[in-house]
Amino acid sequence: MKIAVLPGDGIGPEIVAQASKVLQALSKDGLKIEMEQAPIGGAGYDASGDPLPAATLKLAQDADAVLLGAVGGWQYDTLPRPMRPEQGLLRIRKELNLFANLRPALLYPELADASTLKPEVVSGLDIMIVRELTGDIYFGQPRGIHTLANGEREGYNTMRYSESEIRRIGHVAFGIASKRNRKVCSVDKANVLETTELWRQVMIEIAKDYPDVELSHMYVDNAAMQLVRAPKQFDVIVTGNIFGDILSDEASMLTGSIGMLPSASLDSNNKGMYEPSHGSAPDIAGKNIANPLATILSAAMMLRYTFNDETTAQRIENAVKKVLANGLRTADIFVAGTQKVSCSEMGDAVVAAL
Repeated sequence: MKIAVLPGDGIGPEIVAQASKVLQALSKDGLKIEMEQAPIGGAGYDASGDPLPAATLKLAQDADAVLLGAVGGWQYDTLPRPMRPEQGLLRIRKELNLFANLRPALLYPELADASTLKPEVVSGLDIMIVRELTGDIYFGQPRGIHTLANGEREGYNTMRYSESEIRRIGHVAFGIASKRNRKVCSVDKANVLETTELWRQVMIEIAKDYPDVELSHMYVDNAAMQLVRAPKQFDVIVTGNIFGDILSDEASMLTGSIGMLPSASLDSNNKGMYEPSHGSAPDIAGKNIANPLATILSAAMMLRYTFNDETTAQRIENAVKKVLANGLRTADIFVAGTQKVSCSEMGDAVVAAL
């Protein structure tokens, strides 16, 4: 299994090092993997003047899967937009055609007190958010900033989805739901946006192919409220790029910390890029205090979805559960009565628990 390892910026190198440590430990048990690193984001710009260097893209294209840390940092904020770290992330998603973003929001029982919501609201939470990743307003054309005849500047972006784009992400969501609790909630804003009116129409058509899966619809503003009011009503949420970006970050805090949430971005053949849902957190970079569990759990998702190795994926997840049950916590999930550990110590603990 050839894995392109792209640590990125900020805390990226620290958390990716821990996930790599776990994969290397598994390789001693017979897991056949080959890992090669390359820069992306700000690190890519520093190395070659491009947030997605050509060599990095080729490595990612040639690999079976990609393990990514995070991109971004304050020092890059003044660069021209095409050179900013985030553009490297958007481009690699587009170049690899990673259209399906899977973001599980799973609350471990030991972390119920770490959530800002009451334990009775979030206990037992297990949601899968399926976000379309290569379309919508983030990629729609035309876009830009121009000056009107009266001298006033105007910014504009275009929200658009083709029927085929909606249909393929819908099939991913329904396929996942059929293996879970058989419920799909499609989130849109069909009352005011024609783009999502089409989204809803196509989802209704797709549902006919999955008679055992219940389809419901929810406007995005209501969905945001319901995630806080009664999150356990959801099984699988499917939505577009911009809505999914927002809702998945909201859902992450139900679990106690965004540092606990892995993600997978897949193409039509289940080749994927795996990364934590959080960002580069430059304010804590280099302090060895970041939570590596989301990245380690992303490696488990890699084994499950790209390499079809459910047994090893569960080994990693069970090791994480054991570490949490033993009371070990990084700073973001620390509560009284538990043991605070560093980023590298948490990685070591997961390896030991394997």
